[in-house]
Amino acid sequence: MPLKNNLLQLAALVMCFALAACSSSPNNASKKNMDPNKGRYSLKNDKLPLNPPNVDNVPNATPKYEPYSRRGNKPYTVYGESYTVMNTGQGFSETGRASWYGEKFHGYETSNGEPYDMYSMSGAHKTLPLPSYARITNLENNKQVIIRINDRGPFHSDRILDVSYAAAYKLGMLGKGTARIKLDVVYIGSVAATNSAVASAQDTGNHYIQLVASKDKAKLNAMAKNLEQKYQVKTRVQAANNMFRLQLGPIGQPELADKLLNNVKQNGFPEGYIVHE
Repeated sequence: MPLKNNLLQLAALVMCFALAACSSSPNNASKKNMDPNKGRYSLKNDKLPLNPPNVDNVPNATPKYEPYSRRGNKPYTVYGESYTVMNTGQGFSETGRASWYGEKFHGYETSNGEPYDMYSMSGAHKTLPLPSYARITNLENNKQVIIRINDRGPFHSDRILDVSYAAAYKLGMLGKGTARIKLDVVYIGSVAATNSAVASAQDTGNHYIQLVASKDKAKLNAMAKNLEQKYQVKTRVQAANNMFRLQLGPIGQPELADKLLNNVKQNGFPEGYIVHE
């Protein structure tokens, strides 16, 4: 009987340990030491894709008005550090080091619930509201891209931004892994501003949209003011062959010029066309 009692006590002790182990959860763990991504990804370390597609022709993200998402915009804590998300990204600029993320995270949910696509022009920031659009300049080679920020990170004190594989490729930072960058938010505050606010922000291009020609310069100047307000793009009135030409521009990228041209054709300027200079 004593042996039987000892076995019963041992069994009870084992059961107590088992129950204690089951009751332990990440919610009871110290936040300071907790890895929010532990066990989430199939790869332990990030890496380059084995057979990546050609991303030379992947276009920049096209800024447009989007309401901030319901997910990913509340205060949060990672590795013992607390972060408060900005109410708006309007006017925000920042300079620092950027890194990139790839295969390990590909296909998994970003912080606002969308799947991460390393072949898109996207990125992660600690406190910008999601989604946000930003122009990223590699200060080491002056290459630029526009990305859509839909994720949180990087959680390293010496980095301000993670960019996708495609964005890192276009910025020329894949080999080195990090680069010193400047981030400028491209803020689109309303549906009306969506079509061309980014074109105004990128006034280094040489594309113009020819709208109308007239001998009445004063009339064209008045039209120009209204069009600048409507499309949020600069205008110019040029003299040519005893006439004056009203044009929208400059617009930095041809695909943006094409989109704006389609818009103005549907809004009173069916004879509009693009002028390349």
